[in-house]
Amino acid sequence: MPAGKRRQSNAMLYTLITFVALFVVATTAAVIYYVRAEELRTQAKGLQDEMDKLVTRDESRNLGAIVGTKLPGQSNLGTVVEHLNEVVALVKGTPVRVTSAEVKVSEARQAVQPLLDKARAYIPLPGAAPAAVDPNAKTAKKADPNAADPNAASVTQVALTTAISGLLAKLDSVTREKTATEQELATRKAQFDDAIKSMEETKNDLTAKVNGYEQQVNGIKAEYAKLSASNDQSTKEQLGTLRGDLDKATASLKQLNDTLLKTQAESNVTQGRLQGALAQISEIKPAPDKEAPAFKPDGEVFLVDQAASTVQINLGSDDHIYQGLTFSVYDRAAGIPRDGKPKAQIEVFAIDRKVATARVRSSDRKNPIATHDHIANLIWDSAKQNQFVIVGDFDVNRDGKPDFDGATKIEALIQRWGGTVARDVTATTDYVILGTEPKVPAEPTPEAQTADPTAKEKYDAAKKRNEQYNQIRQRAEANSVPIFNYDRFLCFTGYANQTNKPGAL
Repeated sequence: MPAGKRRQSNAMLYTLITFVALFVVATTAAVIYYVRAEELRTQAKGLQDEMDKLVTRDESRNLGAIVGTKLPGQSNLGTVVEHLNEVVALVKGTPVRVTSAEVKVSEARQAVQPLLDKARAYIPLPGAAPAAVDPNAKTAKKADPNAADPNAASVTQVALTTAISGLLAKLDSVTREKTATEQELATRKAQFDDAIKSMEETKNDLTAKVNGYEQQVNGIKAEYAKLSASNDQSTKEQLGTLRGDLDKATASLKQLNDTLLKTQAESNVTQGRLQGALAQISEIKPAPDKEAPAFKPDGEVFLVDQAASTVQINLGSDDHIYQGLTFSVYDRAAGIPRDGKPKAQIEVFAIDRKVATARVRSSDRKNPIATHDHIANLIWDSAKQNQFVIVGDFDVNRDGKPDFDGATKIEALIQRWGGTVARDVTATTDYVILGTEPKVPAEPTPEAQTADPTAKEKYDAAKKRNEQYNQIRQRAEANSVPIFNYDRFLCFTGYANQTNKPGAL
């Protein structure tokens, strides 16, 4: 081989060896660097996990705003611990023992809880909610006896400022009440002192008067003793005189008694003769009919429309009639009967000055309404207001039982039609509407009163209503006031067929 070609092959071999060596060195360096990098990455991840346990990344970015100014010689965490110790010292007082933040807060809350429980007696606060306890737990971790249990019954989340503000407000209120009470007490004490002073003055005055009266009594006793001694001498003489006067008075009284008996006998004879004379006079000239005004017609029918079931009457607005007023219709020849039962009943619905139109509410087909038939209403009167007295029980709804407001309904009907209602019979009473007599139950026994404390009150009320009923009836009879029962009253007002309609009574 030529010399030049051998040297060229050696150079390439050296170059190749150098390249391989460099590659090996680079590969080794790369492996070493990669291994070291992985170790550093693992350490960095571990450090980041530890950092995350201490503070989150958001908290780390805002660490200055969260912690504030860092205390000299303290870390951020140490600064937070110092601030926490200050808060716990503010709640519990110093010193603050070295323990965990959780225990410190729990101790502070449990120190405040009894105070809050006492404060609830004075101000409204939320109630405490007990923590859940596992009844199946068999083992428990041994706790530090000096440490507060963070899992104990939870205390109420109440702001101390709220509780203190409430207590201060309550204290202010109590203070004001105390001041007012003290002022009231001072006023009462002054009044009491004045009363005591006045009582002492009155006592002194009464004592002086008693002493004066005692002196007067002693003087009267002395005078009485003198008079008694003087009267003893003349008592026998006076007694004889009095006995003589008594005998004379007894004889005179006997004579007067005999005269009285004779006069009573003559009066009885005269009374009998007077009754006989009155009976003879009544046969010759009967007594005036006290019910005569009730049988006086108020008007008459002057036109009848059988097809329309209407009539026209000779009463109008000039006579003060009004829509809804009812009249009973009576035969012009027969007049108004004693029982007041009409041949028909009409109700006014259209009114002119002198005449009015009324619809026929009921009629007798065998005896229809004719012209010139009389009409009447016991309550209504064109010239005056009739006065009524209503007493007794009334079965307005026809159920066989007295209605508790029966009299009130009749009273309302009378007032609606222009009449007046009085509570007792007087000289101005025109008619008495008499219901059934109120029943009086048997007087309750003591046992019945014990069972029903209102039994005696009910008995007295029923007895009073019964007495009032009989008194009004007797007064009406004594004063010749016409008495109408409920049915007769309805007939005379033309309202007998209207009571079963809604709102009629």
